[in-house]
Formats: sequence, structure tokens, C-alpha cells
Amino acid sequence: MGKATGFMEYLREVAEDVSPRDRIRNWDEFHTPMPEDQLQVQGARCMDCGTPFCHTGIEINRMASGCPINNLIPEWNDLVYRGLWEEALDRLHKTNNFPEFTGRVCPAPCEGACVLGITSPPVTIKNIEYSIAEKGWQEGWITPQLPKERTGKKVAIVGSGPAGLSAAAQLNSAGHWVTVYEREDRPGGLLMYGIPNMKLDKKKVVMRRLDVLQAEGVTFVCNTEIGKDLPAEQLMREYDAVILCTGSTRPRNLEIPGRELKGIHFAMEFLTANTRTVLEGNPTPDYISAAGKDVIIIGGGDTGTDCVGTSLRHGCNSVTQLEIMPKPAESRTPTNPWPEWPKVYRQDYGQEEAAAMFGDDPRTYVTTATNFEGDEQGNVKAVHTVQVNWMKNEQGRFTPQPIPGTEKVIPAQLVLLAMGFLGPEQMLLDSLGLDRDGRSNIQADTEEYQTSLPGVFAAGDCRRGQSLVVWAINEGRGVAKACDRFLMGKTDLE
Repeated sequence: MGKATGFMEYLREVAEDVSPRDRIRNWDEFHTPMPEDQLQVQGARCMDCGTPFCHTGIEINRMASGCPINNLIPEWNDLVYRGLWEEALDRLHKTNNFPEFTGRVCPAPCEGACVLGITSPPVTIKNIEYSIAEKGWQEGWITPQLPKERTGKKVAIVGSGPAGLSAAAQLNSAGHWVTVYEREDRPGGLLMYGIPNMKLDKKKVVMRRLDVLQAEGVTFVCNTEIGKDLPAEQLMREYDAVILCTGSTRPRNLEIPGRELKGIHFAMEFLTANTRTVLEGNPTPDYISAAGKDVIIIGGGDTGTDCVGTSLRHGCNSVTQLEIMPKPAESRTPTNPWPEWPKVYRQDYGQEEAAAMFGDDPRTYVTTATNFEGDEQGNVKAVHTVQVNWMKNEQGRFTPQPIPGTEKVIPAQLVLLAMGFLGPEQMLLDSLGLDRDGRSNIQADTEEYQTSLPGVFAAGDCRRGQSLVVWAINEGRGVAKACDRFLMGKTDLE
């Protein structure tokens, strides 16, 4: 805990962001640092709650409650309050390999489970985590940590997203030789190409950590898709163990009339090409521009928000985000009690920016697209929509039913589909003959992470389905522990 009476004396404060109208002019991160004395005050708000739910990391009603990697939050809150920053960093790194990532992109289920949040605004856990990590880099406390000895065992990891990277970091620290295979031109997976630069800077933040991992002995092999550029069987022959961390990358499609029109893209096509262009400094061949266009984004989640923010930075003419679910309540309802994740109305950065530019939140709730309309050249020019009412069907499940008379036609020259993902791509799984669950994910339990093929493990979104970065880090650490035990007969990894 921090100060015994701090939660009664101090109000919640968060770091100020660059104003929406200013930040959409570039691709820079828009969060500004908070002074240390203010951060210590925020750490002081961590109360002596007895049972700190913030680091429980459980799922309630299919949502995270508390930190999935069990960060020792009260401990490093107290250390920050007392000005012991390096000790706070040590405690943070004990459970989290990459706090600079989670401190930027995690939605903070820890804050949703904060005991103080029952009656008052919760502790600013995410901001403190971000600040501890950044101070560690600034002070030079984060340096390559080489293993004391090597075991001679070799591990191949397929996929360099947060699950693959955390597994690599842990297994390398145990002394194994780790090679990470990535099909893109740069390592990082979701962290590199799935999250826009203004949320997570690639050169200043992602590459900074990748450089440390390489200095510690992790090898990255890019532009190599296992099962296509390199046979999966070769990994089985050359390595003592193989870990699959390929992510959940099959996008959900929208099969309605007009889907074949030009100008309709999956969100990740748009976001990946944009980040590649930002990194290269010039538009790449796959670049998709929203400049001067009316943009419609179908899907109301984080990926949809990233499409909003990216479209605004391109200079779009307008942006509309279709959300099939109802608008959340302004505060917790009786059916959404603490410590569940608070399903309340909030504006993320993209909606804030759209409201600043066009006067309102871009989301249109309980609305779905019914068909796409094209012009004579085969380009999309409008989206036909209808409002829906969620009603129970014969099986007792809620399904969206169109409401007659609510049809609209919205101009659009660019449509982005951001409706989630259906599981991992199947080619590699087919080539290995791996068992899958009912959702096409790789079948592997949460204890041993072992697939149906001995010596082959799976972790992250390809095992559990589309989820948060912090869950991927949890999975990476878990699979590393299981793999180390498989290789050595025991493990000291945490």
C-alpha cells in the first residue's frame, strides 16, 4: 500500500495527453509524462485494502478482472510513493517482461478491480506502471541480462508477438538457445504492425526492447513463414522444442451484397500497410489512404478505434463507426458489479479525436450494414445500414433483429472491417496435423501448453483466441515454464 490515508486525501489524476487537434497532425505518441512528485501522490492512493483484487488475474463473465500476469501492484505502488523507483522496477519485472508495452496499450483490468474503485475513482495503476518502465530506460537500469550458462537446448518460436517475445525472453534467461521466426519484415508481430505508432512507438519503444533481447542472445529470423518458406518438419528436426505463437489473424468477414467492391478492406490490411509506410517514410505499394474520403468502420472495438485514429491522421472527410451492440451505460449497472470489468461508456483516443474534429463520437450503436453500394467503376460509394433490436431466439440466445423503417444510406469511399478474428491461420496447423478446439484454435491446456504433437507447444491468441496483449504475455510466460520443464525435467522459471 501507499500512504495509509492517501486514498482519502488525494484525488485521482492522470497524465495529460496532447490535444486531439494537435496530435492528429503526426504519428507520435500523444501521452505526456507526469512529474515524479505527482506520481508519488498517485501511488499514495493505494489503500490498505486487505485483499488486493487488482492482481488477481481471473476471468468473470468472460472478461478479465485484475491483472492477468499477476503484477505485484500494491508493492510497486508503495515503492513509487516512497521514491524507490529502481526497486519498483525490479518488482514490476518480476511478473512482466514488457511493462513499457502494457503501460501503453493494456486497457487496465487491474483498475477495474481496484478495491478503491468500489466507491471512488481507482488508483492510476496503468500510468504508474508506464512511468516505472520509462524511468528504468531513462536511468539505464534496463540492460541486457545474459544467462549465467547455456543448456545447449534449442527452441524455435513461431511468431514474434507479445506471447512469442515473452516466451523467448523467459527461455533465454533459462539458458536455452532461442530462435524466433517471423513472416513479416520486422519482428514484433502485433506490437509492430497491429497497433498504430501513436499508441506504441515502433522505433523508440518496440525496437528498444527487441535490441535488448537480441543482445541477450535471442535470434530473430524475419521474412520467413513456417509452412511456406520453411517446412515445419525442418523445425521439428533441428530444434529440441517448438512453440507456436502465431496469433489469431483470420479476420471475420462480412458477407453481404457488394462485398466484392473495391475500397472495402479488412482493418489489419489498412493498419499494417500504414505502419509500414510510417516506418519507411514513404507510401508502400500496399498503402491504403483515407485522405479526402468518407470512411465507414464496421466494428466498435480497439481495432476499430485504431482505424478511426489512423483515418483522421490521413485527413479523411468524415468517419463513422458502426457498432452492432447497444451503447453502454454511463456507470456500472446491477448486472455488472465490481470487480467485473466495468462495461461503461467511455471514449478512447480515436473517438476523442473524431469528436474534436467533427463534433461528436463517431460510433453509431445498434446498427449493422446490410449491403454495399458501388459506382460504375466498381468502387464502393455507400453503405446501407439498419438499426437492430437484440431479442432472444428460440434457443434463448440474444440475436440482432432489424427494425423496419430505420434504414439509412451513408456515403463511403473506404470501408474497413474491424469485427474481430476467428482464430489462427490453418495452413501451418494442417501441415503439422495438430488437434484444434471447436473454435479452430490449437488444442493445448493451460498447464502444459502441449499440443497433440510431442515437443510442440502453443500459446497466446492461437491457443486461447483473440485477447489482450497482457494475456499474451501471461501465455508466453506459462508456455516457457512448461517448455523448460519438458527440456530439463524441472524448471525455476516463474
